[in-house]
Order: sequence, then C-alpha cells, then structure tokens
Amino acid sequence: MPIKIPNSLPARRFLEDEGVIVMRDADAMRQDIRPMRIGLLNLMPNKIKTETQIARLLGATPLQVELTLVRMTDHVPKNTPSDHMEAFYRPWSDIRDEKFDGFIVTGAPVERQPFLEVGYWRELAEVFEWTQTHVHSSFMICWAAQAAVHHFHDMQKYLLPSKIFGVFRQKNLAPASPYLRGFSDDFCVPVSRWTEVRSEDIPHNSGLSILAECEESGLCLLHDADRRMLHMFNHFEYDSETLAEEYARDGGEQLPVNYFPGDDPQKSPENRWRSHAHLLFGNWINDVYQTTPFDLNEIGQIELPESKIASAD
Repeated sequence: MPIKIPNSLPARRFLEDEGVIVMRDADAMRQDIRPMRIGLLNLMPNKIKTETQIARLLGATPLQVELTLVRMTDHVPKNTPSDHMEAFYRPWSDIRDEKFDGFIVTGAPVERQPFLEVGYWRELAEVFEWTQTHVHSSFMICWAAQAAVHHFHDMQKYLLPSKIFGVFRQKNLAPASPYLRGFSDDFCVPVSRWTEVRSEDIPHNSGLSILAECEESGLCLLHDADRRMLHMFNHFEYDSETLAEEYARDGGEQLPVNYFPGDDPQKSPENRWRSHAHLLFGNWINDVYQTTPFDLNEIGQIELPESKIASAD
C-alpha cells in the first residue's frame, strides 16, 4: 500500500519520481481499511530532506500509512522556510490529545549540548511521556534515542574526542527479534555523531535489550519493550549522498570511513544500507500493525511507571 501525505508536500514529487506510490485523500477514502497513523516529530535542520527520507521508507511498506508531520510548539527552525512549516507541520500542542499507532522522533543538531540546556527539552520530555499513553509504538533516531534513554533510564551521554563518521558494520545480536526479521548476521549503517550512550550503563532490570551494536561505533539498536520504544542511534534513513554533503559542509576536515570507494571523495559513494533500512522500517510497521488496537482510542491503556517530567527542570 502507498503512503498518504499532503498533495503539495515537496516529498511527494521526489517519491513519485522514484516510483514510490503516494496516495491521494480521495483514493484513501475508497479503501475500506484503517490506515496506520504515524507521526513524525522532525528535529533535523533540513526538514524537507528528512521528511522525504522517512516517507520513502514508510511508503515502501505493504500497509497504508497516514503521515502527520509534527514540530515543537514554540521552537522556530532556522533552516526551513516558515511557509513550509506553516503549511505542513502541526505543533505538538495541537496533536497532544490525539492517538497514533506509531511515532518517530528524529535526531537533532544539539547533541553536544547537555540535555537540560536544549531549549525545547521540557516539551520534549512531555512528548516522551505522552508517547506512553497516546502512541502504540515509538521509533527514536540518533539524538532522540539518546534523549529518550536518558529521560526514562537516566543513561548518560558521553562526548567523544572526535566524531564517529562513516558507514559501520553492525553485528546482529537478536536475529529472533521481529524488528530484525530477515536481517543478515551483520549489516552496514551510516553513523554521524559526536556523542554516545554505552551498553555498560544500561540499568539492570530496565527491560532494555541490545539488538545490534558495533565495536567501533558502539550501540546501534536498542529495544525498550516495556515502553514500546525502538532506539536507533545511527541513521538508516540517510540518502546515498548525505554523508558526502556533511563532509563538504564541514570543509572536508574528516573523511567518512568505509564510505567513498577507495576513500576517494571524488568517487560517488555506494549505498550499502538501503535494503536493510527498508527492512527495519517495514518490520517496525508490520509489528505495529499486528499489535495495535483497531480502535485508536484504546491505544496507551496500560499501567505505566511513575512520571518523570519533573526531571526536566
């Protein structure tokens, strides 16, 4: 099934050019099924590119997906036109009473700041708590994954001496996991971050389980079953050229490892993660579909640990 996004969203043209089937509202209404309702809280600086990357992966799944783009309520993005934000994004304060089958939170260019110094940290902490009562399953990416395990499990973030930058081979530690169904024993994932959380800091009896990691780049994929959250600390959603664009943006100071053929930045990089990226998002969507209530109002009706919103002060 295709993905349903606004007709005038720039991602629609890009996805249609790639052959991804994108559904119009009228077509969606004719299908006698309930679409999977997925929210995307997009904290990345290039929001148009990121929303296209995520929509591409969601649109390749076999279920009808309705994507809602979400922003922090009072934060004003510096790198995305205000008319785009006004036209396509809803502030979280406007959707906080709604229910979602799935909710994705992206990385953000604030990873070297302490969590409590991030301008929208308190609201993000509220979003994390909200997912426990209004979202069936959450998917956290890069900095958002670090922020979520800090919020819920007090795991610390460590500043690295240099950026982990490139394509790193991850070891599949949980082949029986529904999220890694069909994965090979190891797989490549783009990594671009200045910080990390560490496996040795995972609290005992936290319910957190490591699904994939790498000796060089550390934790990759973590499952929090009790809170119905999947944490990807790297960037499966990246396009083939994304790391090259970051390399150029940074003035060529640090060559991404295992990325350019022969480490030659004059050569076009080869995408070695695309198939597993589609597989992970497809597995996640399938698991959400298999387990979410048909009635959206029933989402989140479980007993939860004591709130930690106050810890954001």
